[in-house]
Amino acid sequence: MRRLALAAVLVILATVPLWVGSTYYVNIASQILFYAIFALGVNVLAGYAGLVSLGHAGLFGIAAYAGAKIMTGGHGHLAVTAGALALTLLAAAVFAVLALRGTGLAFVMITVALGQIVWGVAYRWISITNGDNGIAIQGRPSPLGLTLTSPASFYWATLVVFLIAVASMTVFVASPFGASVRGTRDQPRRMNALGYHVWMIRFLAFLFSGFWSGVAGLLYLYYNQFVSPQAVALTASAEALLMVIAGGTATLLGPIAGAALVVVVKNVASAYIERWNFVLGAIFVVIVVFMPEGLVPGTARRWRRAMAALWPRATAAG
Repeated sequence: MRRLALAAVLVILATVPLWVGSTYYVNIASQILFYAIFALGVNVLAGYAGLVSLGHAGLFGIAAYAGAKIMTGGHGHLAVTAGALALTLLAAAVFAVLALRGTGLAFVMITVALGQIVWGVAYRWISITNGDNGIAIQGRPSPLGLTLTSPASFYWATLVVFLIAVASMTVFVASPFGASVRGTRDQPRRMNALGYHVWMIRFLAFLFSGFWSGVAGLLYLYYNQFVSPQAVALTASAEALLMVIAGGTATLLGPIAGAALVVVVKNVASAYIERWNFVLGAIFVVIVVFMPEGLVPGTARRWRRAMAALWPRATAAG
């Protein structure tokens, strides 16, 4: 059944541009995919490592700004991708060295400070970032000679990257390294006593998280063909964390569901409801109250309870 469900989901995702029809909603689907990649990256720390970050939009934005600067410098898309991701990994290493000096609230505050530093640079260093005016780029890559200029083609390319991200997260969760990351979340002192290098495990998890945040930032750049300080603002980090918490931390489907929820409310509901922020906040409160573990685990729990309640009736009827 799981394989059939997975095959059905893949077919539905692959055919979105064919049955959605409107290019607007195809673009919304592309946004859901690359924000889901971003949320999956944040979930590595917030969910599996137990380290809540409010500065990941800085890494997201560094990839976007680096890609834009490299491209406007006259370099090709391969150099853009390699350079942006390399710079993002370097920034993630610096973030990790500084943020891992503390845990809990101290870690959160350090990541907030680091994210605000990136925002300040993007906003004030006009000679590099062009300030509020941002940086615009021209063109998208053409992998294997396939153009990504149309919304459908860009969606399919984003879907491929998204599936690779989900596959890598699946391997990460099932791997010994993933188990050790969860161990540093649950029992850091015992992990130290057993001979594990807790700091290094968290450092590597931070790099893994930063890498996929950078990938999402590049997709954001190619989607909008523009980047501005808004991409690295504190609200962007808060939205990513909201996606993870609303969908369900330490799960694979949770951040994806959370990203879909936030993107749909932000882009679709806002066209009909002026106070869409209030609607998003109300939905989040409802999830926290009735499904504190998140939308995906909470729905699964309620489904199991419903089946358990219905099964005796079905047996008696038989």
